[in-house]
Amino acid sequence: MNPEAPLSSQHFVERLRDEGARRYHDAHPFHQRMHEGQLSKLELQTWVLNRYYYQTRIPIKDALILAKSDSPDFRRSWIHRIEDHDGAEPGEGGLAQWLKLAEAVDLDPDDVASCSQVLPGVRFACDGYVQLVRESPLVVAVASSLTEFFAPDLMSKRIEAWETHYPWVAAAGLGYFRTRVTRARRDSEEAVAFVVQNARSRELQEACVAALIRKTEVLWHLLDCVQLATAEARQG
Repeated sequence: MNPEAPLSSQHFVERLRDEGARRYHDAHPFHQRMHEGQLSKLELQTWVLNRYYYQTRIPIKDALILAKSDSPDFRRSWIHRIEDHDGAEPGEGGLAQWLKLAEAVDLDPDDVASCSQVLPGVRFACDGYVQLVRESPLVVAVASSLTEFFAPDLMSKRIEAWETHYPWVAAAGLGYFRTRVTRARRDSEEAVAFVVQNARSRELQEACVAALIRKTEVLWHLLDCVQLATAEARQG
């Protein structure tokens, strides 16, 4: 087989799923402890506060993706992602839901929204994701979002774990997780169809795989930073 020949659509999708699944952050020790009910309140709070910064980067990267496309059809299909996070009105959307989660874990939503306490490593990793999208061709930028393949299962596990192990967190605070179960599945289906259709060369396919791997590294590094910070807090 010619190593430079494009992968078939089936093999390309299998490659994306395999590379993403092997590196997805559900296997990170911090996430495993979260789902086993072993995190302290401080650890949950630190994760919620820092993960919010990642959430704020999502509509920015989606706006960058929109700006790369000359196709009205593509822009119409992608633009809902920005509204999903920013909301149609103030107080709506995923960012507002995340601030409700912050309140549910006894954080001040205004403090979280200011991002003033975000760990430097988290900020660096998340800004790096935006930079990756900014500097990549459209199909590669879209491919970087394909961690959404794995989000529905993770969100379902997270809801069950939080309801079981952290009953002190008000149920209303889990709204973001609940909405992402269906939306992440829809988003990943849209994105993978676009990537398969438009990554025609082996070079582009490999670039798409590399972008997905880079995205998994961003999410993993975020957890590394949170884990280190909370470990130091316990020791100090």
